[in-house]
Amino acid sequence: MPESDLFYEIASLDTERKNPRTLDIDIASTHEILEMINDEDMLVAQAVRKELDHIAEAVDLISSAFRNGGRLFYFGAGTSGRLGVVDASECPPTFGSDPSMVQGVIAGGREAMFKAQEGAEDKPENGANDVKKLGITSNDVICGIAASGRTPYVKGALDEARSKAIKTIMISTSAEDKLKKLGIIADIYICPDVGPEVIAGSTRMKSGTAQKLVLNMLTTASMIRLGKTYGNVMIDLQLTNNKLKERAKRIIMETTGVNYDEAVKYLNLAQGHVKTALVMILTGTTSDEANFFLHKADGFIKKAVDSVKKVVKI
Repeated sequence: MPESDLFYEIASLDTERKNPRTLDIDIASTHEILEMINDEDMLVAQAVRKELDHIAEAVDLISSAFRNGGRLFYFGAGTSGRLGVVDASECPPTFGSDPSMVQGVIAGGREAMFKAQEGAEDKPENGANDVKKLGITSNDVICGIAASGRTPYVKGALDEARSKAIKTIMISTSAEDKLKKLGIIADIYICPDVGPEVIAGSTRMKSGTAQKLVLNMLTTASMIRLGKTYGNVMIDLQLTNNKLKERAKRIIMETTGVNYDEAVKYLNLAQGHVKTALVMILTGTTSDEANFFLHKADGFIKKAVDSVKKVVKI
């Protein structure tokens, strides 16, 4: 693309517009600056809410892939890429998922998490090559993240995914029709309209907040759909540190009414698996029996408990 064309393309992006509500931010008091930022932030959640139908479609796609042994890959650059890496890294300790299940891929590699890798996002072939190197297949899902929507690295990853019949999601704060004009093609578009940034072009602000909210929804809802919670409590956590071990005991105590020592006993019998311990206590089954009913119930505790009760009645 000629440099002049790129100039006009970037200048036309929603994320580059001046915000009429913050034009005098440079001469505002500290409190007034914070009020402006906060006022703009309050618009983000409502913008995301308008995209719930598309987010739900994405969750169903992702959870279906998970149930069939597939994985979710986030592709992004800069702030967007970092948000993907953070969301992916938080899934194993929160939901007990395998680290390979959700992966964040950032233009420029690991170094780009801590220091901007200038130019890493400018080559679409870099995104395509990362798709190849990671061995992503049609069982998996690729989710591109780019506030402007035009990031060449992300476009390259999505184009490579399409060539391999891999399902794709695109998260952007640019409008869907603008993305399509830019040649960004995905199966599902999630495009919250957050309006111009507090500081023109600073997409780490409202755009980044919107992306973070959407990513939280995608993985959290998908994990819930896999039975990773009991009610609104996360019960598939990995006991990788003392805090999580004590949290597991507290969850068992609050859910079943047993005391601390009993919680420790059942957690040990369940080999540290909170879900198994809960089913054992709630149904009076052994560890092996609890695991059997959990497997039969696709990991959902309430379904497993109901199955045990039906068998006992018989």
